[in-house]
Amino acid sequence: MRLMERITGGPLTIGKILWALRKCDEIPQTTFARKLGISKQHLCDIEKGRKFVTPARAALFAKKLGHPPAYFIQIALEEDLRHIGLKLSIKVEAA
Repeated sequence: MRLMERITGGPLTIGKILWALRKCDEIPQTTFARKLGISKQHLCDIEKGRKFVTPARAALFAKKLGHPPAYFIQIALEEDLRHIGLKLSIKVEAA
């Protein structure tokens, strides 16, 4: 996670994760958005940090992309906390 933060120049967000996954796999934004079940514009807004992703939606995105939901949920929760001015780190584990 620290490496991603150094590469992206700031705290990790769901938008940055989605952007990195899309770019690594060389998938066009339209195709990636369709895979997530959202519009291209909505994906663009998430990637650019103009829209936030709820923990529930983060879990859904993780499942659709074949990644562990706990990690995506953790990032979404931390992003929510930063958005309200709380600089906290959390750890999410499957029960």
